[in-house]
Parts: sequence; C-alpha cells; structure tokens
Amino acid sequence: MTLLVPTAVAADPSCYSRLTNEWVCGQYLRDRQSEIVDATTQHLEITVAAVLLGVAIAFPMALVARRLPRLSSWILGVSTGIYTIPSLALFPLLVPFTGITATTVVIGLALYALTVLVRSMLEGLRSVPDDVRESAIGLGYGPTRLLVKVELPLALPVIMAGLRVATVSTVALTTVGSLVAYGGLGNLIKDGVLTNFRAELLTASVLCVALAVLLDVVIVVAQRLMTPWTRGVRA
Repeated sequence: MTLLVPTAVAADPSCYSRLTNEWVCGQYLRDRQSEIVDATTQHLEITVAAVLLGVAIAFPMALVARRLPRLSSWILGVSTGIYTIPSLALFPLLVPFTGITATTVVIGLALYALTVLVRSMLEGLRSVPDDVRESAIGLGYGPTRLLVKVELPLALPVIMAGLRVATVSTVALTTVGSLVAYGGLGNLIKDGVLTNFRAELLTASVLCVALAVLLDVVIVVAQRLMTPWTRGVRA
C-alpha cells in the first residue's frame, strides 16, 4: 500500500511526503497500528507453527538415523538437500497441494528447518556416553524409558542449540512467504521496497529482528529451566 504523497498536496509536512520520506515516522505507526500488529502476529504464528512441524518431522528422522547408521548419511543428505531448493521454486511446488495459503509457507519453512534440527538431534543423542546408557539398561530401563528419562535430558543442550538456530533462521525465512501473501512482516518489507516508503521498510525490519531476539531468549530461558545441571557445569 503506497502512502507517499507529494508534499504540495499534503495538508501538513509529514513523513508520508516523497521529499522527506523519513526512516522513522510516528504518524505511520499510529495510522497503521492494526496493520503492523496483524503482520507481526501472522509472522509469529507462521514461525512457531513451522518450527513445531519441523521438530515433529525431524525427531523420528533422527531416531531412525541413529538406530540405522547405514541410513544416517542418506537422511542427513536429504534434509540438507531440501535447504538448497530456492524458496522461489519450493513454494510453487507446494501450491498445487496446499493452495495459496499460510499452510504452504509453514510446510516450506518446516522443510528448511530440517537441515539444522535433524543434525542437532542426531548429534545430541550420539553425545550420550555409552557407559551412562549401559548403566541405565543395567538398571532395567527399556528403550522408551531410556530415551525419555536418560538420553533426551542429556541430549537436550545440543538439541536446544539447534532449535535456536532453526528458530532464528525461520523468523528470517518467513518473510519469503510474501511470495504467496503470507509473509507476515515480509509483506510490509516487500511493500516498503516497492513503494520506497522508508518508514514502513524500517519498522517491519526492526520488528523482524526483535521477534528473532525474543524467540531466542524464550528458548534460552526454557533450556535453562529444563537443564539446571548445565549451569553448574559451566560455572
């Protein structure tokens, strides 16, 4: 949406003027508050949904890769290979099945997140010492209990590190969803570039960065709460 108007027809000088076109514009924030909030909310929802879907897909892939070492290189190769597909090609490939909807963006971003998530989960599970695993088995732990009670807690720091990278990169990649009109803040960035409206471009960019930092902090806090023993190790 183009808001820039010639200074001559503007009632008062403002950042909407094509001549001033200021980077910071309080009037734009007030006038388009609902539009900015909606874009931020959409950005957050798509990012969270994509990361959760990525985790749901990556976890069984990592378990299979660990149990069947012959398949690990193949699984890692596939998850990495997906990342090499440009979004300009991946999203149109999904559109015939999911339509021009937010689902297209969520699935595409979840597939991109697999590159980091599968590798971090596999490395985290592999980092569990063999003697710890053997001790748990000796105490009568079955495969499921061993995984939930012993392996996952010990692998959590590595897994969470991968989750942080995947989440931050997904926040950035969500802007690409503007290709199908579901890019959250990316829609505003795209409009700001096309119309050369600096205030819109800067506002959306700053909010995108703030969202990435916020989600990263949330994950770090969650990790500290779930792995209190690591604080003692670092100290």
